[in-house]
Amino acid sequence: MSRILRPMPLTAEAFTAYGDVIEIAGAPDKVINQGMCGRHHDLAHLDFGTGKAGISLFDAKARSLPHTVDMVERHPEGSQAFVPLDGVPMLIVVADDLAGHPVDLKAFISGPGQSINLFRGTWHGVLAPLGKAGRYAVVDRIGAGTNLEEHWFPEPWIVEASGPDSGPD
Repeated sequence: MSRILRPMPLTAEAFTAYGDVIEIAGAPDKVINQGMCGRHHDLAHLDFGTGKAGISLFDAKARSLPHTVDMVERHPEGSQAFVPLDGVPMLIVVADDLAGHPVDLKAFISGPGQSINLFRGTWHGVLAPLGKAGRYAVVDRIGAGTNLEEHWFPEPWIVEASGPDSGPD
């Protein structure tokens, strides 16, 4: 038997327990480059423990709804930021932690101009561009030690398209 999730729009308020929504909102903090560039400064809480920050490029295949979530993962040693390079929206699945196990899953769909930074230790689904393949700059921890935990669900979750009363079931 599958369990159903309905995705909701990605907002900073709804995502606050899991990470940062990185987007331009309001006036820039600084104007630089002879007045030709607005800098929206320090928009994510990057946390790499004993490692260092690394930038990688991910080339991810398209996903669609309904989408099966049979596994989530987390990175106990560092945060992980995803910045779309092609403007392709992401399906973002996150979960709370209860005694080392993911609970209370939620699903979000990113909007135009939105990126995310997942806090260290946040349970999350795999990178899932919606509708077409997408390329992403990923800023995460590079270093020694194990920085990946996976949890496989005995019964998968299914993310279905949002209806009039979208939100998790």
